[in-house]
Amino acid sequence: MEFFRIRKDIPFMKYALIFNVISFVTFALAVFFLLTRGLHLSVEFTGGTVMEVAYEQTADIGKVRDAVSSLGYQDVIVQNFGTSRDVMIRLPVQKGVTSAQQSESVMAALRAQEPKVQLRRTEFVGPQVGDELVHGGLMALGMVVLGIVIYLSIRFEWKFGVAGIIANLHDVVIILGFFAFFQWEFSLSVLAGVLAVLGYSVNESVVIFDRIREAFRKFRKLTPHEVIDHGITSTMSRTVITHASTEAMVLSMFFFGGQSLHYFALALTIGILFGIYSSVFVAAAIAMWLGVKREDLAKMHTRKDSDSNDPNAGAVV
Repeated sequence: MEFFRIRKDIPFMKYALIFNVISFVTFALAVFFLLTRGLHLSVEFTGGTVMEVAYEQTADIGKVRDAVSSLGYQDVIVQNFGTSRDVMIRLPVQKGVTSAQQSESVMAALRAQEPKVQLRRTEFVGPQVGDELVHGGLMALGMVVLGIVIYLSIRFEWKFGVAGIIANLHDVVIILGFFAFFQWEFSLSVLAGVLAVLGYSVNESVVIFDRIREAFRKFRKLTPHEVIDHGITSTMSRTVITHASTEAMVLSMFFFGGQSLHYFALALTIGILFGIYSSVFVAAAIAMWLGVKREDLAKMHTRKDSDSNDPNAGAVV
């Protein structure tokens, strides 16, 4: 399905060097902010108090969040779970204040709004659990990266594998750089969004690489630059349809999904936008700089001695 067709190839690779410099500067800034400012980790990673409260009627999440914020808590997580009357509150660690004292002060603020609110459960998440989650998250990220490298190397050629993984790491680091610069809360849902962006970005790279491979086999008189431009241009209609529909869903989560999906949708939005950019100007460009050529991708057909009794003998596939 094509939404539109571009009849003349767009010379993407003509400007590859310029956009690669922009990518390098953006990547370097993201690394700088990660090293200097760090990530604002959520309760799951740093430890804190988790409370579950129940209301007789549907809970107003906005009022609950305002009541908790009035106690001096910043970036507190308030969300429904189970039913619309059940609310989960996640509080960060406060120096000199125990988990029991935190829950008592929060319940006092909530009962000032709704006297019949009940505390169902309170739990303290220790730093050890947070360390385990950090380790598990990094292991998951590393396994995904390794799997992508192996897949691209088998599916295409090692030059495309290297180009694809650099482009994917480019997207991930820039997402983390945004969260470090603006000090947005980095939670498990955001980590899930980062992993989703990895899969989404590699899918876009695979589509472009596949079109480039087809173009190398089809257009034998074109230079590698022209072949890559044709492969990218031929995917533009598909790219617009896929990313526009996906971003529409993500924006609906961003605006209507509440606080629990806010940063998850934000991470996906950044990843999708930079994923389009990196697949064209990072992945394809790096493959070009690595010297990908027709001999790397085109299959050399060799004739084998055939069986005289085989009715398909002599056929070329």
